Amino acid sequence: MRSADLLADAFGRVREAVHEAVEGLTTDDLAVRLDSGANSLAWLVWHLTRVQDDHIADAARTEQTWTTDGWYERFGLPFSPAATGYGHRSRDVARVRAAGDLLLGYHDAVYERTVDYVRGLRNADLDRVVDEAWTPPVTLGVRLVSVIEDDMQHVGQAAFIRGALGRR
Repeated sequence: MRSADLLADAFGRVREAVHEAVEGLTTDDLAVRLDSGANSLAWLVWHLTRVQDDHIADAARTEQTWTTDGWYERFGLPFSPAATGYGHRSRDVARVRAAGDLLLGYHDAVYERTVDYVRGLRNADLDRVVDEAWTPPVTLGVRLVSVIEDDMQHVGQAAFIRGALGRR
């Protein structure tokens, strides 16, 4: 198996887990916060997708799906187009309300661009430095694994919230 195939499989697993967490829930369900400081399922999926979009676009040296394909306007959130949710406070989390089809549509669009990008990578591409602000500098391979790890943590949190909703 090529590294590119392994990465594509991992991003596919993220996509499957996002769909499992979101499908069949109402906009109100997606906005539930288990306490006043907790993230909502909608915020978690929006955030993990924004980070993936941001990081993959940067690595691929392309524009983000969020802005080029009109998702920023469709969501209508009161944040700058560059916002990914990093550093959001409780009041910002509360502002992320979205229907499941909107969240899944955006996630699927980012997934498609991500997989198109990673499937074209060769093993040697993974050694390219993409961020020199860290010690050691971050390579493309490390960045992609980091995005997958972050996505899986957030989608796991979303799945937990879905389970809690089902127990109510």
